[in-house]
Amino acid sequence: MAAQGDFYVSNAILIRSADGVGIITLNRPEVLNAWDKPMRDQLVSALDTMEADSEIRAVILTGAGDRAFGAGQDFAEGKTFDSDRAEDWVKEWERLYDRMRSLSKPIVAALNGLAAGSAFQVALLCDLRVGHPGVRMGQPEINTGIASTTGPWMMRELIGLARTIDLTLTGRMMEAEECHRIGLINRLVPPDQVMEEALQLAQHLASKPPIAMRLNRQRFREMTEPGFRDCLAAGVRIQRESYGSGEPTRLMETFLAQRAARKGTSRPHN
Repeated sequence: MAAQGDFYVSNAILIRSADGVGIITLNRPEVLNAWDKPMRDQLVSALDTMEADSEIRAVILTGAGDRAFGAGQDFAEGKTFDSDRAEDWVKEWERLYDRMRSLSKPIVAALNGLAAGSAFQVALLCDLRVGHPGVRMGQPEINTGIASTTGPWMMRELIGLARTIDLTLTGRMMEAEECHRIGLINRLVPPDQVMEEALQLAQHLASKPPIAMRLNRQRFREMTEPGFRDCLAAGVRIQRESYGSGEPTRLMETFLAQRAARKGTSRPHN
C-alpha cells in the first residue's frame, strides 16, 4: 500500500494512501453506505491492511458520495434475520469493533452527511471526527424495532447517561451543531473542506511518536473493555429476543414498502 493511488479491496470498500495516511471509503452510495455482512467483513480486511503497512501512521474513514457517511443497517439484509442470524450479526459487529479498537494507529472519521445507527457507532469508535453543518448523527433503531446495545454503551462513555437515554428512546437525530457542542464532532468545517481538514488532522496524528500512540490507544481500550464485553453479551441476549419476536422484520418490511411506494410515485408519467 505504499504507493499513492486507489485500489479496491472489493466493491464495498475503497482504500488508498496519501502521505502516510490510509484512507478507507465505504463504497455503497446507492444505499447511503448502509451496512451488510460483506461491507463489515471487507472493512475488517481493509483495517488489517492498514495495520500491516508500516508506512501508514494514521487512518481516515469516510463514505462515498455527499449524502451519507452511513445510513446504518441495510434493511434488505436485516429483514431476513431470525434469532440465530441475529446472534451471528452481533458477532460480526464484535469482530469489526474489536479490530477498530485494537488498531495501533489513530482513526479519523470524515463525516459527509448522515451517520445513523451502526454508522453512528462506527464514527464514535474513531478517535476524532470531522464534519460539516449538514451532518446528522443519531441512534434511530427504535423507530424500526431494533433494540440498541452497543450504541448506548458508546454514547454513555462519550456523552453521559442522560443524553444516551434521550437518543436511544426517542430515536431522534442530532444536527451537526449539537454534535459539535457536546463533543461528538471535533472539527466543524464547510462541506468542501471536510476531507482536507481530516487529512491535516490525520497527518498531525501520524507525526506523533508511534509507540506512544499505540500505547495510548491500547490504554483507552483497556479502560473501556469491561463495558464493551458486557454490551456484546447483552447484545446476543437482547437481539435474539428482539428478532425472535418478529417486530424488527415487520417494521423493516413496512419501511422498505413505503420507500418503494415513494419512489414509484416520484417517477414521471408518460
